Amino acid sequence: MFAVIKTGGRQYRVVPDDVLEIGKIAGDVGTIVQLGEVLLVGGDSPVLGTPTVAGASVAAEVLQHKRGPKVIAFKKRRRKNSRRKRGYRDEITVLRITEILTNDNKPTIGPRPKREKPVVAAPADGDDEAPKAAKKKAPAKKAAAKPAAKKAPAKKPAAKK
Repeated sequence: MFAVIKTGGRQYRVVPDDVLEIGKIAGDVGTIVQLGEVLLVGGDSPVLGTPTVAGASVAAEVLQHKRGPKVIAFKKRRRKNSRRKRGYRDEITVLRITEILTNDNKPTIGPRPKREKPVVAAPADGDDEAPKAAKKKAPAKKAAAKPAAKKAPAKKPAAKK
């Protein structure tokens, strides 16, 4: 099953477990958001919306908020000593589509649990000391300065005839 959704003035074709970058939307990282503007629900019997499909929505998990690539708008008018440079970066939200809902259903899948790093057990010896920091290497020694090169003797000016 797939769906075509509209958000931020753009349309996206999505299936469950898709990861997509859209314009920034409200929602904390790890929460589930519902995208309500579903234009088409496809599958065995596709349903077209006029303009949207009634009762359909798409549930997505917010993975990250970030900024897009830097875009530079540089304008120059030749021979007029006129130039203007502007730049900007879009605010982006990264989503993972969890499920496509119809008939005003609520999302059944919650946010995925985060993988935890394994915890290192404390030493059994009873050493309460923290591990010693690794020694830093001494900076490399610089080579000795070379003696200045000897100057060539000055040439005598040529005699005039």
